[in-house]
This record gives sequence, C-alpha cells and structure tokens, in this order.
Amino acid sequence: MQIPPPALRGSSVAPRNDNVISFVVPAHNEEAYIGDTLRILRASAEELGEPFEIIVVDDASTDRTAELARATGAIVHAVDRRQIAAVRNAGAGVARGDVLIFVDADTHVNAETMRQTMRALAGGAVGGGARFRFESGPRWSHALGAIVGLLMRRLSWAAGCYVFARRADFEAVGGFDERYFATEEIVLSRALKRRGRMTIVPEPVVTSGRKAHLHGAGELWRLTFSFLTRGRSVLRTRKALRFWYDGRR
Repeated sequence: MQIPPPALRGSSVAPRNDNVISFVVPAHNEEAYIGDTLRILRASAEELGEPFEIIVVDDASTDRTAELARATGAIVHAVDRRQIAAVRNAGAGVARGDVLIFVDADTHVNAETMRQTMRALAGGAVGGGARFRFESGPRWSHALGAIVGLLMRRLSWAAGCYVFARRADFEAVGGFDERYFATEEIVLSRALKRRGRMTIVPEPVVTSGRKAHLHGAGELWRLTFSFLTRGRSVLRTRKALRFWYDGRR
C-alpha cells in the first residue's frame, strides 16, 4: 500500500513514519528506463504488503523523466546537483520511512529481493545490498560484473544499483559522502559496517548494461588506470568521471 505523498516545499523535511519503506530513485534524463523501473518497483512493493513510498529525485533532467515518474504515481523531488551522492541524500531528506532503499533508475527489483531485505533488517542488519546481474551488454561486461559482485559480497559492500539501510544508521554516519562523485556506495558501506552487520541478499536485482554499450572496455580501463595512478582524488571530481557524468544515455 503506497502512502499518500506529502506536500514538498523547498528543503522541508517530511514527517517521519517508522512503518514506511522509502524507495529513493535518483534520475537524470532517464526517460528510456524510468517508466519500467517504477512500474516493476511498485508491483514488487505492493506484493510485499508493507506501506511504502517511491521518491524520484529528478536531478536537472531535460527530458520527460519527471513526467513519466509522476504518471506511475511516484513522488518527484527536483534538485540540480549532478552528483549522485548528493541526489541520493536529497531523496533521503524528504523520505518518511524508517527503511531507506536506494534503487538506480535502470534497475529492476523483484518482491523476493525486498522480502530478503526486510528479513535482513529484522535480523539485525544495519544495511546492505543485493546481488546484481546485467540485463544486457557485451560478454566481457558480464564476466567483469561477476568478479566485482563476488568481491563486493565478500567485503559486504553494497553495489550502487541497490542499497538499503536503517534511517537511524544512515543518518548516524552522515549518509552518502558528498565528497565523492563515484564509489559513494562503498564509502557508505564501510561506514555502516562500523556500526553493525551489512548483508548482501542473494536474490539479484537486474540492471542495464548500458555503460558497457556506451563506453566500451577501453574507457573503463583508462578510468581504472587513472584511479591506480592518482588515487581517490579521481573520485572527487566530476571532470575525471565521464564514465558516469558525460550525459550519454
């Protein structure tokens, strides 16, 4: 059951409701994906049977992202940041739920992933994520995704396409670190692990393979080399992270 949307005015914070699950979907020019993502998200949440809200944080889109989101019944909160950590934090700031679930605009989440998420939290986890698989993409991207996914499960780091946390723990660590333009989900995961257990649930989410289609292996390796030679400073500027911020969709 979706709860009625609040009136969002400026930066005001919506009233909290401990019994609500808040899904936060950051979006910039996502008209090609947002409709299907939100319809699947809503259907899965309704199957779960818990009160919920879906908040799309529209980050300076110039296409029909906001229009399509509203058509599915989602709450749309507009920002102009062009930084994923800040956009996710903005969504958490207006969310009403005690449970925060961050879902990428090109990612499909089924009801079983949500059920496992709620069981993990009920069992004492402070947060976590899910396994993931790519819907499409070249063969190398699936192999790389499998390796990265295994590493992140071993380290209990949530993949950015699906991250969940108890609000109290999320706020206690300061939310997503806005100094970072990428890997902010890993920084958050490490911070949450200092407060308690992180759980990566086994039921996967399905995310698009568009980055592999659009950028190719060469650009990914150039980014990796840049990180290895320059360190974390690469992750603190949009200019060096065209892989995420060049606007291609």
